[in-house]
Amino acid sequence: MLAARFAEVVLPHLSDALSLARWLTGNAADAEDVVQEACLKAHAGIAGFAGGNSRAWLLTIVRNASYTWMARNRPRAVVAVGDLADLDDVSPPPDSSDSPEAALIAKANSAAVEAAIARLPDVFRETLVLRDINGLSYREIAAMLGVPQGTVMSRLARARSLLMTDIGGAP
Repeated sequence: MLAARFAEVVLPHLSDALSLARWLTGNAADAEDVVQEACLKAHAGIAGFAGGNSRAWLLTIVRNASYTWMARNRPRAVVAVGDLADLDDVSPPPDSSDSPEAALIAKANSAAVEAAIARLPDVFRETLVLRDINGLSYREIAAMLGVPQGTVMSRLARARSLLMTDIGGAP
């Protein structure tokens, strides 16, 4: 019974969980460790899941597991941005009708945006990733982070502004 509930609630969202963990930890190996811990916690707590948005529930567990894992396994002064290039597979492939030059420019632009996101302060990066990459609503993010919706909106606006400034756009 619990295994079926786990499969129904958690398994459909594992790719989103891994994506969030990669953005928060900065590399795939650490993200896999975090998602494994998060899945264990989700399995242990699946009986207490009362329904609602299972994706937001799992991503909240992943977020908390990420910060717990990083606090336990990394010195505070270390910031890892190791293999964010692995996230290239998150972007849609370039249209095959594009020229090789256009494909190269698109890949360079994607890498620049990913690097700029990785340089954002944690609170802004996690808000941006949860909204613009994982597609959560302001309400879901606010509940996840334990902050008012207005704070989510202002963090998102600030994150987008910092991102645009970093990649050379308008502030």
